[in-house]
Amino acid sequence: MEELVYLSAVEALRLFRSRKLSPVELLQALIARAEAVEPQINAFAERLFDEALEQARQAEARYAGRGEPPRPLEGIPVALKEEQPIAGRSATQGSLLFKDEVAAVTAPVVERVIAAGGIVHARTTTPEFSCAAFTHSALWGVTRNPWCLDYSPGGSSGGSAAALAAGTATLATGSDIGGSIRIPASFCGVVGFKPPYGRVPALPPFNLDHYCHDGPLARTVADCALLQNVLVGSHPIDVVSLHPAVRIPEPLEPIDGWKVALSLHLGDYPVEPDVAANARAAAEALRQAGAIVEEVELGWKRADVMRAALVHFGVIFAPFIRAEVGDRFDQIMPYSRAFVEAAEAAARETGFVEGLAIESALYAELGALLQRFDVLVCPTTAVPALRAGEDYVGNPPVVDGVALDDYFETLLTVPFNIASRCPVLAVPSGRADNGVPTGVQIVGRTYDDERVFRVAAALERARPWFGAPSWRPAL
Repeated sequence: MEELVYLSAVEALRLFRSRKLSPVELLQALIARAEAVEPQINAFAERLFDEALEQARQAEARYAGRGEPPRPLEGIPVALKEEQPIAGRSATQGSLLFKDEVAAVTAPVVERVIAAGGIVHARTTTPEFSCAAFTHSALWGVTRNPWCLDYSPGGSSGGSAAALAAGTATLATGSDIGGSIRIPASFCGVVGFKPPYGRVPALPPFNLDHYCHDGPLARTVADCALLQNVLVGSHPIDVVSLHPAVRIPEPLEPIDGWKVALSLHLGDYPVEPDVAANARAAAEALRQAGAIVEEVELGWKRADVMRAALVHFGVIFAPFIRAEVGDRFDQIMPYSRAFVEAAEAAARETGFVEGLAIESALYAELGALLQRFDVLVCPTTAVPALRAGEDYVGNPPVVDGVALDDYFETLLTVPFNIASRCPVLAVPSGRADNGVPTGVQIVGRTYDDERVFRVAAALERARPWFGAPSWRPAL
């Protein structure tokens, strides 16, 4: 069964077409795996197993030549982030205050997964309001990292990444407003893509927030490209959604002679030694794959990144949460309150226009760097993982001997929500001393999606992760 639950989506589709594997068999294996490991991991907010099995039988019929021909994701089990609504199903935002809310609309990414034949067998956990880099809430409890249960799978798409790592989903969706796809990808040793702004359509009003991105998570680069190619393209509900749909080609060609910039600190971010060592190892693998790698350093200050991001959140995200909870603010999670209050304070002290000026200055340096290099590679986070169930309110981590002001300073993802038009693909870089995976981000020029996928594919060929049985949690 283990080989089935860790089967790639690309391979599953090949086996479906050749009639060597049935979508029903694959789904049954994933359900059995979930029954075995979900009590430990707690990645599923909602199980849709009965409906999914009926859909798997319909997919099986399509592959047998009965009915319409198979679609791009026909029969592939996909776990959807609960934040992405499905009309008629729960819309809790991970909050106990909204445990009985039901969605009136369906998110574009959900529409596209279903229209492509993907089978939604589960919806995945998030922190409350998806406003944290870990995943626990009063509504769903603590979601844990399959590699080590003492740690979080990250957030806010933590349930999706944990399901992939645990072998309870073949593909998954996420969303990313400060790293919420890439952080869980790093902590769980999977692949996650933050598309450039507008590439994947989203629901109003956050489709108009340029920090916000819906996107794919998977265990391999090819699987991530497969799902991304289903999600892309304009949508009538989203005025910023781009057309024509730009898809990732297959195969992904080599990167001989490409110039890769490696930055371990993005300026002054402290990074744990094992995270930095694994990033260097990934860069060396790219060098062996034919790239020209040069270590560089940006002049960014994490204080400037934090100020710009908090101002932005203080103008859009924090007021949204305030409006949602009304006079029940004291009933939300401590980390949610801390986030809202910090963002509101930054917006008062700095103001939106000054925040935009900081954002522009940060991108100016990155843009100049990407004129000289094909991509930038850097760690995804400064630490291998955050502790499961810990709010980090009033007790930020110490990283490589540096006491931080906020745990958000462990996230090297945030600058690339500021630089939102840059595609960023997060992939594994190795494992830390505590056994938890680490990751790197591959940052591309604005709207140059193919390039980051080609670099990631070259790294995966040199140092495969989930393709090898050794790269699996010992659950």
